[in-house]
Amino acid sequence: MTPERMDTKTILEWAERHLMTTYARAPLCLVRGDGVRVWDADGKEYLDFVGGIAVDALGHCHPKVVAALREQAGTLLHVSNLFHIAPQAQLARLLVEHSFADRVFFSNSGAEANEAAIKLARKYAKEAFASDRTEIITMRGGFHGRTLATLTATAQEKYQRGFEPLVPGFKYVPYGNLRAVEQAVDSRTAAILVEPIQGEGGVVVPDDGYLPGLRRLCDETGVLLMLDEIQTGVGRTGRLWAYQHWGAEPDVMTLAKALAGGLPIGATLAKEFCARAFTPGSHASTFGGNPLVTRVALAALETVIAERLPERAARMGDYLLARLRELAARFPAVRAVRGMGLLVALELDRPAGPLVAACREQGLLVLTAGEQVLRMTPPLIVNEAAVDRAAEVLEDVLGREVA
Repeated sequence: MTPERMDTKTILEWAERHLMTTYARAPLCLVRGDGVRVWDADGKEYLDFVGGIAVDALGHCHPKVVAALREQAGTLLHVSNLFHIAPQAQLARLLVEHSFADRVFFSNSGAEANEAAIKLARKYAKEAFASDRTEIITMRGGFHGRTLATLTATAQEKYQRGFEPLVPGFKYVPYGNLRAVEQAVDSRTAAILVEPIQGEGGVVVPDDGYLPGLRRLCDETGVLLMLDEIQTGVGRTGRLWAYQHWGAEPDVMTLAKALAGGLPIGATLAKEFCARAFTPGSHASTFGGNPLVTRVALAALETVIAERLPERAARMGDYLLARLRELAARFPAVRAVRGMGLLVALELDRPAGPLVAACREQGLLVLTAGEQVLRMTPPLIVNEAAVDRAAEVLEDVLGREVA
């Protein structure tokens, strides 16, 4: 039986029987997408304000992404990184030209990009200071991945429970509290790893002085500033990279999610002075930066830049936030509306899960960011009509669910 001929009931039965239960999945199987809309196995249409959790920046099946995928699939899928790969070099150059960085390492996911950043920080610190600088400071409420090291970097006990002992060498401080970071930095500190905006932690935007303050602190102490832009990067917040809002350039930045238009990729970008700590054999990834994924990522990133999608995300994000604030003024259950660009959230006075389910029933896909936060990460190509429709559904759901 081919996937397109399976109905939802069969798919759910097979998944229940054969897949590990690592996801609390919605009872929904999506089989087709076009732009900001998707369809399930039974033909129902949905407005997608999840976007693969900030992955589908260009929407579903963007023609330039599809064309690049088809062309490269018929040319060369994979060779070893023991050889040079043309689209990998092209993508690295494009990233360097449009960021602070001098060099790039490619992997397969955000967690792997953060693993590479952690390894780079430790190796650089040992070589630069000839001392035991191995500690990474991360922020409570942050999220950096599910591998053992990135799980430890993720200062949320709910994700760590059951996987102890964790990797040593991490220290946690409250997010947005510059004074707490200043007090935490000592002779053992190699780097600070932080999200410019916390995504999984509830779409928390820091005060304007926070990232510049971290930059100054790192300059004063020799500690690396490493920004996890896995969710905020590639135009999501209204600039190509979120750090540009505050003018606080990092030493290392990690990317994934939207970089390859839906294909799996991770990237660790760094300035030359610390990037040189990686030498042949010090780090590697068999599939990282292979011809297929880097060719598609090149097409996706070129499209984001050429079509000025960060600017579009800023405009549409302002429009979406305005519509949501109208709802907040009418429904006391909405405690706060926050976000930047098209990374937006409603904080509620109750669990968000039932509202997410009610939106799904009405053809709108949204997600959570913590128990009481409803999050939206629509494609950057979203238009006002789609935002209006999403606001209509949310208005109806809030009227029904919280009345």
